[in-house]
Amino acid sequence: MECDALIVDAPYGERTHGGHDYAVADPERHARGKGYAPSDRRALNYAGWTPTDVQAFVNHWSPRTRGWMVSITSHDLAPVWAEAMEAAGRYVFPPLPWVAPGSRIRLAGDGPSSWTCWIIVGRPRKGSDRDGRPFSKWGTLPGAYVITSDRGSHIGGKPLALMEALVRDYSRPGDLVCDPCAGYGTTLAAALRQGRRAIGSEMDPETHARGLEYLDRNGRARDLFEAVEQVTAAQELPW
Repeated sequence: MECDALIVDAPYGERTHGGHDYAVADPERHARGKGYAPSDRRALNYAGWTPTDVQAFVNHWSPRTRGWMVSITSHDLAPVWAEAMEAAGRYVFPPLPWVAPGSRIRLAGDGPSSWTCWIIVGRPRKGSDRDGRPFSKWGTLPGAYVITSDRGSHIGGKPLALMEALVRDYSRPGDLVCDPCAGYGTTLAAALRQGRRAIGSEMDPETHARGLEYLDRNGRARDLFEAVEQVTAAQELPW
């Protein structure tokens, strides 16, 4: 399989996951004497990524991505993503901040909160998009995204407005946008709303089911595995 653009919000680094889970495990300790209410954070149901995970992901997907690779990540993994894309032969730009004012507080009360995640983008050094425009001639793109979080009930989810902006900036109408860590399908919904085609995957069954419901409300969804099962049952395999 190949795609025109890969836009992913993969698991963040182990340090970021550890800080989140520590606050979930002992919220009273964080709140005591700091003027904060106990944390209402929910535990993550997936592990943080290591540099080895990032490198394996980029090595697999870079040759399968004709255009831009875009990854939202934590500060500790941002340089790892950049180095992995560079090693895969891509031209990588300085990290772009996504700032969501007020989105997170530091529950320990011992320093500044982090309202920022980092976006690493890399394009092919050579080649053109489907319209024949060289990737090096796409023009100047935004240097930051300041978009308030609207994650709702989905742990780790990203605002639809942010994902639509990334889809607009790093793909063209009609392109196939891929998100291998689709979660509730926000990237896929953004792609459909922007006139792109979309494909993604999610390993957690509950999240996958809720993602299909979300896509039904924000575009259209087709479960490829379910479709294959239906075709197989009818003995009408197209290959």
